[in-house]
Amino acid sequence: MTETASKTSRAVEWVKARRRLVGWTALISVVVVVVVVLIARWLRQSPAGEDFITTYPGIVPPPEGTPVGIPAWLGWQHFLNVFFLVLIVRTGFQLRSKQRPPGFFTRDNSRWPRTKRAPRRLGIFLWLHLWLDAFWVLNGVLYIVLLFATGQWLRIVPTDWSVVPNAISAALQYASLDWPTENSWIVYNSLQQLAYFAVVFVASPLAILTGLRLSSVWPPEGRLARAVPERLARAVHYPVMLFFLAFTFVHVVLVLTTGALRKLNQMYAARDADDWIGFVVFAASVVVIAVAWVLAKPPLLKRIAAKGGAVRG
Repeated sequence: MTETASKTSRAVEWVKARRRLVGWTALISVVVVVVVVLIARWLRQSPAGEDFITTYPGIVPPPEGTPVGIPAWLGWQHFLNVFFLVLIVRTGFQLRSKQRPPGFFTRDNSRWPRTKRAPRRLGIFLWLHLWLDAFWVLNGVLYIVLLFATGQWLRIVPTDWSVVPNAISAALQYASLDWPTENSWIVYNSLQQLAYFAVVFVASPLAILTGLRLSSVWPPEGRLARAVPERLARAVHYPVMLFFLAFTFVHVVLVLTTGALRKLNQMYAARDADDWIGFVVFAASVVVIAVAWVLAKPPLLKRIAAKGGAVRG
């Protein structure tokens, strides 16, 4: 009871201290959104804007042989990716809070994998963060293998430079609140394609590389340590996490405002339909993530970590 009251008190103090900042941020955000929408609508209704959208409607026809539809394995990959990223971001913020961890883990070096260097002591949240990272990377490797084995890569890898002006056109249409015509079951619009390409082939490798550099796996001294300075890794790793958060926010908003039932069916049920099956699967996945969020507390984490080493605290 005392611990809960203490957490509530800290939360109230945090809100009071940042109330003005949050208020101004919200006000400025609303003003920026309104200005962007007005400018986008003006540009779209201008003769030059109409000609540009007519020439570049926002979609590049897919290459010959591009598969149609979203396979079931991609739906499972989508869920697992969201599951791991939610918990990774949560533990990432816990690590950035600089609060003393509620426990510390030291790996048992008498078991596999044995290392020449003595194991480093890890805070329990860092221990969880690293394990989540490992599962996320494993899931990502499986995704890349299936992506190229099934030809799905043709849907997210640009193969024509016209994707750039078409992406600008799609962004203009989104910003004007007059959505571009699309059928993501057959082909993504160019802005979606560039965004997915950036997530898979730019942001994810950056997150993995910088995360490895900041982990206990990376040697603290020597050529590798000098090749990628820790300060540089920290400077890149956090903005990459913010990019994932921004992408997820925009992605969710667009899914919910551009035909939620059909999009959820495509993403979670591998079906191009307007019924509620995809929504039910999505809702069940949210429940699973919420349960994992609640269970990922120090008492349970310590018991699990103790199976692989010593836990103190």
